[in-house]
Amino acid sequence: MLITHDTRCALDTVVDLVNTAPEEDGAPDGLPDVAALEDFVGNHEISDVGVLSEFDLSAVRKIRGRFASVFAAPDARAAAALINDLVAAAGTTPQLTDHDGYDWHVHYFAPGASVADHLAADCGMALAFFVVAGEQERLRRCEAPDCRRAFVDLSRNRSRRYCDSRTCGNRLHVAAYRARRKEAAG
Repeated sequence: MLITHDTRCALDTVVDLVNTAPEEDGAPDGLPDVAALEDFVGNHEISDVGVLSEFDLSAVRKIRGRFASVFAAPDARAAAALINDLVAAAGTTPQLTDHDGYDWHVHYFAPGASVADHLAADCGMALAFFVVAGEQERLRRCEAPDCRRAFVDLSRNRSRRYCDSRTCGNRLHVAAYRARRKEAAG
């Protein structure tokens, strides 16, 4: 599956957005205020957003939950329905652009769109490409029991199980190794 630069950026953005949600009740929100949203927008180089407000923060939190549902979708049909609703609500307006030193690519948001609509359109289309390619199962949650972070499995054989093999994967492998050693020692 060919993933263009802008699609990869949108995938990274949607994964990071979903992962700002509190994993359990009482956990801190990764987007607690407008300043955090401004940082998120800046870190992901989201263009054409303008001045952000509490309204934007609320709208982004709502679409974050809708994107989380895409990662939890049981099959491609369910994922497609969720993505279609997100993209349609954003009022997509595909446009070719070559801004900021990047070659030609497509933006799916309308000029002057809110940050929520911008994210819904561009990130929704990035996820749609996976459904169209029959790769919806690559939209995953970490299998570590104490983690449920979202990620996109871009491995060749679709075998990635953890959001980060150096943290979640390694921690589980070390725990399994210690359990085997303890059992062997009797």
